[in-house]
Amino acid sequence: MYNTHITIKNWAEDDRPREKLLMKGRTSLSTAELIAILLGSGTKNHTALDIAKKLLEEGDNDLSKIARWTVKDMERIKGIGKVRAITIISALELGRRRKDQIIQQKPVITSSSDVYKIVKEKLLDLQHEEFWIVLLNRKNAVISLSQISSGGVAGTVVDPKIIFKKALEELASGIILIHNHPSGNLKPSNEDIKITKNLVESGKLLSVNVFDHIIFTDQGYYSFVDNSLL
Repeated sequence: MYNTHITIKNWAEDDRPREKLLMKGRTSLSTAELIAILLGSGTKNHTALDIAKKLLEEGDNDLSKIARWTVKDMERIKGIGKVRAITIISALELGRRRKDQIIQQKPVITSSSDVYKIVKEKLLDLQHEEFWIVLLNRKNAVISLSQISSGGVAGTVVDPKIIFKKALEELASGIILIHNHPSGNLKPSNEDIKITKNLVESGKLLSVNVFDHIIFTDQGYYSFVDNSLL
């Protein structure tokens, strides 16, 4: 029997991922080819591209799903060890952080969808709950985003003192509350409603308006204002 397995080195030059990127540009590469470059090399029986395609197959061709994987999850794919898993996870995190920069032009919040877009890169793909606030000036322009707490799968602690301390330190006229539901459930819990009402009342005493509370999920969001809960 002849060995018909062909390594990437035996491919036509313009079909090899690295050479293809140099010759045709990064946009010419498929997702599998980009991952193959990260892998660097294949195994005895499989090319780096074979392994990359298997990785995507196991992840349902969904990079958002793969971004949630741990090193151990990655290592389930034959041909991916700890070092390669760390490389892929690092690349996915860099992609997230590319958009996770300090806001240069202070965007003005005009709707709940504006808030969702701003916090998306902070909360996307998380498997635990986090509570954030958006601090606004008198013109509803964003001053900054601030993380208040980070918890478990089912909840996180919200301390009003920390929230309003940050708001007063940055002379914010208003705030928007945001927390994520890793389960994807958009319905606010009784505790979510109670906390929101308490924060609204506390804000009135300090002349800091609580404009909305957004429940974030990877697939969409729930706005207390849009649903007449605030």
